[in-house]
Amino acid sequence: MSHHDDYQTHQAKILTPSFYVLLTLTLIGFALIALRFIKGIGAVSNMNDGYPWGIWITYDVATGTAIACGGYAMAILIYIRNNMQYHPMIRSAVLTSLFGYGLAGFSVMVDVGRPWNSYNFFIPSRWQVNSAMFEVALCVMAYTTVLLIEFLPAILTTIEESKWRRMHAFLDWLEPHIKPNRAAVLSKLELVRLGAAWLRPKLNKVLIFVIVLGITLPTMHQSSLGSLVLIASTKVHPLWHTGFLPLLFLINCIYIGFSIVLIESIISSYFFKRPFEIKELSGLAKIIPALTLIWLTVVIGDLAWRGHLGTALALDFYSGFFLLEFCLVAGGSLILFNGRKRESVRWLFVSAALITIGGALYRFNVYLIGFQPGKGWHYFPSLAELMITVGIIAFEILGYQVLVKVFPVLPKLHLDLHLPYGQGRHLPEVKGSKA
Repeated sequence: MSHHDDYQTHQAKILTPSFYVLLTLTLIGFALIALRFIKGIGAVSNMNDGYPWGIWITYDVATGTAIACGGYAMAILIYIRNNMQYHPMIRSAVLTSLFGYGLAGFSVMVDVGRPWNSYNFFIPSRWQVNSAMFEVALCVMAYTTVLLIEFLPAILTTIEESKWRRMHAFLDWLEPHIKPNRAAVLSKLELVRLGAAWLRPKLNKVLIFVIVLGITLPTMHQSSLGSLVLIASTKVHPLWHTGFLPLLFLINCIYIGFSIVLIESIISSYFFKRPFEIKELSGLAKIIPALTLIWLTVVIGDLAWRGHLGTALALDFYSGFFLLEFCLVAGGSLILFNGRKRESVRWLFVSAALITIGGALYRFNVYLIGFQPGKGWHYFPSLAELMITVGIIAFEILGYQVLVKVFPVLPKLHLDLHLPYGQGRHLPEVKGSKA
């Protein structure tokens, strides 16, 4: 199950200009989070009794977890449909999902009005098992743990193969000052390395059960994110309130997950100066239009059944956002129906971006834009709210950028000089990239 030879560490500097930019945005966001806990949620947020959730829940949880479904979508493709040729792409997708889900859970703690009561979640006698929000919270926490276990082989492989060069250099620096016990330190590091070597094959034997759990949990909680809005029948605009919300949310997260894998692969290949995974990306691009076609058909069929097609074409504020989400998803899908454009990195990126933006806008429409709490209530996120969200996103990108340079995450490149650059994993990695 390990397939550790499918991956490699990106050999490049960690402290780059982009690192410092992302770190600055992260520090600003986390400083505002600290302010929120010191002075209260009202000090940084425009939320009110009419809009009890704002952009944090809308993006970080409802939308962010869908964007983080790349690992879920790839696991379905690889382990259920048995398309093992995509296996080298799974680890980077899992890492992206780990950051997305982990920070979604963290952002909930920022959003909760009384975070000091959160300990009740860990007391089974105080659980409300009939609550869709309880299921979402439980599944997000469990799935984050599953993703961490799925990523653990990358950490264990790095420890097992480590020569502890940085520790040797650190000890060399210390010796003129405090004379460290080098032998004792190195013997403990050797025990750590042997422990990793012992644990990794045993983890690989049970990893398939973890993967099955990792496929089950998102299926439950992504549909529950749709179920959560079902109870707000009088507060969600009829363009988006439907009994099909659980199904629409589930399909939506899968096609967004595949689209994010395309975007992540193309961007990382571009900035890390690696050849593009054209063959694999083109294969993924064949799957997305089928999913979006099902989703669009259910949306249109449901509107026709409920008699709201005219509402969708009313050209008012709400229909404008509905048509925008619909056209973005449909337009990106039409591009991918073209076989030639599926072979083009540029068109793959454009189509995946359109579908991702359209799919994300759908969730924004359901949770925020189409939410109608009643007369007299208004909400627009404050600058502090926006910067906290930007800080969380910056931390995700920063963490990904650092960890792919520390652990074997990216697909391994194979030397095959008879094919041109950019036609798959065929050329050795460019050393010393500035990305």
